[in-house]
Amino acid sequence: MKKKIAVLKGDGIGPEIVTEALKVLKKIGEKCGHEFETEELFFGGASIDKYGEPLTDETLNICKNSDAVLLGAVGGPKWDNVDKDKRPEKGLLKIRKELGLFANLRPTKLYKELENSCPLKKEIIKSGIDFVMIRELTGGVYFGKKETKEVDGMIVATDEMKYTEEEIRRIGVIAFDTARKRNKKVTSIDKSNVLDTSKLWRKIMHELSEKYSDVKYEDMLVDSASMQIIKNPSGFDVVVTENMFGDILSDEASVLAGSIGMMPSASLGSTKLGLYEPIHGSAPDIAGLNISNPIGTILSVAMMFRYSFDMENEALLIEKAVEKVLADGYRTTDLFVEGTKKLSCSEMGDTISKTI
Repeated sequence: MKKKIAVLKGDGIGPEIVTEALKVLKKIGEKCGHEFETEELFFGGASIDKYGEPLTDETLNICKNSDAVLLGAVGGPKWDNVDKDKRPEKGLLKIRKELGLFANLRPTKLYKELENSCPLKKEIIKSGIDFVMIRELTGGVYFGKKETKEVDGMIVATDEMKYTEEEIRRIGVIAFDTARKRNKKVTSIDKSNVLDTSKLWRKIMHELSEKYSDVKYEDMLVDSASMQIIKNPSGFDVVVTENMFGDILSDEASVLAGSIGMMPSASLGSTKLGLYEPIHGSAPDIAGLNISNPIGTILSVAMMFRYSFDMENEALLIEKAVEKVLADGYRTTDLFVEGTKKLSCSEMGDTISKTI
């Protein structure tokens, strides 16, 4: 099978971690008889440096005509003073919107081999941590009208938060469908005691829960959820929430896996075209040192096989290789403890590839 993949290495450690993920992609192609056509494109700060904008029309069109997009990371202090409409992060928001990627899936899994790297007490994690957070990605306050102006001699800033019932319903369907493939439980997170958008969110989710009667459903306020993620993470299976809450809570959940470098993600829409990236940032302070953790990016490739290519076996080959490498005691700098074997970023990529 032949697939075309747009590769956006981005900024900071992006090029390093994506390079290792491409090694894994190549190994899967050789082992399973697939052909992958990859095209590397400038994106984020790298695109600003070359073209003056974070996402060009040409890059966007190539992404639209690909089977999947693999992304490293964007941004860094180098572009802090760029016009706000040209910042690297604007490219990220734009590509999600233009590709119709309204659902962001962020799995949180604590591998047994990394239990000592989790900051929680052993009695809390003994039941295991394995849930997926589904974040609405193209609505809410991040995409609402923004305005800063002077009113009666005082500067006033406004950010509009808006959701339509259809935006809520489509992300809810993905959550319930995902739950049916897992442990049949959905937790919907909102702030319905304060926000009208959350009141509508809860109404639509309740309507969906009646149609998915085989799935256990619960509502949870976002402040309570932020505590329960730490106090009782094993109580979650599929979590669905709006854009800003999902952004914050998924970063909170990332520490449960031992390192944010372990965390993959998939951004999906109504077609098979998806964007795959680790959830961490560009980490410019360690860029070029070959010490970053590529596992989150490699696991994002596994998600690519699962969601865009419908290749479950290939996804499992990658995930099992990661688990085997961790079980053998190999660690990157962020996970290293005495008694384990420290690997560089490139060495970790090589080791996982050879294990497949």
